[in-house]
Amino acid sequence: MKNMPIEDAITKLKGTVRGGVIQPEDKNYDEACKVYNGMIHKRPRLIVRCADVADVICSVNFAREHNVLLAIRGGGHNAGGLGTCDDGLVIDMSGIKYTRVDPAARTVMAGGGCTWGDVDHATHGFGLATPSGILSTTGVGGLTLGGGIGHLTRKCGLSIDNLISADLVLADGNFVKANAESNPDLFWAIRGGGGNFGVVTSFTFKLHPIDTIYGGPMLWELSETEEVMKWYRDLIPTAPDDLNGFFAFLTVPPAPPFPEHLHRKKMCSVVWAYIGELTKAEEAFKPIRAFKKPALDFVGPLPHPALQSMFDAIYPPGLQWYWRADFVNELNDQAIAEHIRFGNRLPSMHSTMHLYPINGAAARVDKHDTAWNYRSATWAQVMVGVDPDPANNDKTISWTKSYYDALHPYSAGGAYVNFMMDDEGADRIKATYGDNYERLVAIKNKYDPDNLFRVNQNIKPTKKKSETLVSA
Repeated sequence: MKNMPIEDAITKLKGTVRGGVIQPEDKNYDEACKVYNGMIHKRPRLIVRCADVADVICSVNFAREHNVLLAIRGGGHNAGGLGTCDDGLVIDMSGIKYTRVDPAARTVMAGGGCTWGDVDHATHGFGLATPSGILSTTGVGGLTLGGGIGHLTRKCGLSIDNLISADLVLADGNFVKANAESNPDLFWAIRGGGGNFGVVTSFTFKLHPIDTIYGGPMLWELSETEEVMKWYRDLIPTAPDDLNGFFAFLTVPPAPPFPEHLHRKKMCSVVWAYIGELTKAEEAFKPIRAFKKPALDFVGPLPHPALQSMFDAIYPPGLQWYWRADFVNELNDQAIAEHIRFGNRLPSMHSTMHLYPINGAAARVDKHDTAWNYRSATWAQVMVGVDPDPANNDKTISWTKSYYDALHPYSAGGAYVNFMMDDEGADRIKATYGDNYERLVAIKNKYDPDNLFRVNQNIKPTKKKSETLVSA
């Protein structure tokens, strides 16, 4: 197929793959182009809706042989829009969606198109769970390959710390397994190195006996932010692993279960997740509730999937998103003052700032054991300008960038790759991986020397491409 005219090659591809090929002239093309972030509008030449691994292999071979730009879409949640591209080929894995729980071994295998809601549903039936972000609509693949922060981070580590094995299609079309015994260098790289090394078609995770947790949000008046943040900054570094809580600025949605007197009000919040014994939860929260009575206390026993999906309705697909992020070691008084300044100026109801704890169990993994480098940081910080109306993009983007610029001097340097947009440059990627970066480059040179997988937070190989990119 290598020397075949491109249109003939596309015809052959359509006859080969089982899941189907979508092109601009097809009636479902516009819908197939949509991604989670409504700010992203790209027009791929081909979208292959893969039904199985064979379809992925065919698609990778097509892109390599015809030097076509290639993007990978797993659960489709990437806020930077890195699951699509202009003029190239998109491998859409939404059809590779399956789960298999082994309750005796306490593992779950998930297909590359799964969301965390799929995994949570499958594992909760056995009273088990694995770290999985804060929205059930998030894709398993994207979250995991970047590291995987969520409600269970302090208790169970990052998603990559619970990844046992992965199946990948490499740039040369070969299908391999990556784990501690098979291709251990590749296994090291995919645990934090993003989608740079291949198309991951399945993930196998370790599970933990987590069923009903004690969690939910507490909301305080915005005028109390300084007091809340100073208390929070002292609490998290010394908290037991059973307790997780991320700080947030928010505008209260004008809908149940929030009481009407709080609707559309800007507030500060901590969203808690206590993973210890339920009989000890009330006692654990006594000092938290004694600190300052919140305006709203929604914390109590609930199934783990209920906390995971609690905010799904607030962030449906299609909103306009713009992100900036940093790792943070400490919250000094100057940083808190800047947080308050921008928290008072949330530009829209959906815009927010979150501080996710990444200490506890996640910090006890050596920074060289996986590609994730910032094991010593206390928080992953993200500012997000979000709005349903594209007319407000300038306002939300300006707020996000200004907020980031004001807080970056107080940061640890790099950022969680899943919170990075595609306009931040190579220096930010290098800063994120630190002294793991050169090892990642060496592994990239081995598995993808021509940088076929580059629609991502790209780790560029040192070998140059031998051919010029063409459109499909």
